[in-house]
Amino acid sequence: MLPSHAADRLLSRIESAGAPVCVGLDPVAERMPAELRPAAGDAAAAAAVEAFSRGVLDAVAGVVPAVKVQAACFERHGPDGVAALARVLGHARAAGAFEVILDFKRGDIGISAEHYAASAQGPLPAGWTTVSAYLGTDGILPFVSGDRGAFALVRTSNPSGDALQSLRLADGRTVAEAVGDLVAAAGAATVGAAGFSNLGAVVGATKRADAAALRARMPAQVFLVPGFGAQGGCVDDVLPCFRGDGRGALVTASRSVIYAFGPGDRDWRACVRRAAEDLRTQVAAGLGARA
Repeated sequence: MLPSHAADRLLSRIESAGAPVCVGLDPVAERMPAELRPAAGDAAAAAAVEAFSRGVLDAVAGVVPAVKVQAACFERHGPDGVAALARVLGHARAAGAFEVILDFKRGDIGISAEHYAASAQGPLPAGWTTVSAYLGTDGILPFVSGDRGAFALVRTSNPSGDALQSLRLADGRTVAEAVGDLVAAAGAATVGAAGFSNLGAVVGATKRADAAALRARMPAQVFLVPGFGAQGGCVDDVLPCFRGDGRGALVTASRSVIYAFGPGDRDWRACVRRAAEDLRTQVAAGLGARA
């Protein structure tokens, strides 16, 4: 039986899988296998995105402990895309093999935040969401409960994020460090038996220089670490995101896994699975070497 507490459940799945890795589902119709590329129209595109996503989920089941589904790739196709997103999330949860992260980066307060949080508990079922921390705790806490977790944006992997997140405040902290302190304080009430909070933090793999300082400020946060693989992050870049015991981060790769097939590959699902296995091997080896 898996724990009901979100962070405890995630740590349990990571332990069973053998490595703290996550496959990101960022499906784009133009990059799918030829057999799935749709005709014109949002309905056809949504159907193709759903079929591809289901194939990826089936391919990586039993390899990785978590999947992250990018809502924007579905929402761009209108109502058909949103319906496909709900079915893909349901398929991922029904597999029983993953922690499911709905990557929708919501940022609002009050009743709007409550409605967004409710959507991830019903119509768009996911155990975890991503949220913006830059409206303060009013925009975060509705997404966090005993069995639901959230990853708050703290230090993102995009280059232009430096223009805001690296700014120095009067007390010497960077903006990202101040947000990290806010997240650590907000998440203190939801720390589970494994020592981690249901409120985690997004810290990009391409921000290695900042990761160690943020880890010291957020010892109880699970770091969701995007930017590995196609965005340039490597094993050495992600290691500072982990605690000394080798726990506390979830490394996510998207394009390098889900598009690991070539035009001549007859079994694209097998290519995706091998890429997920390689991701797992790389990160596990890096953590083992550090230990």
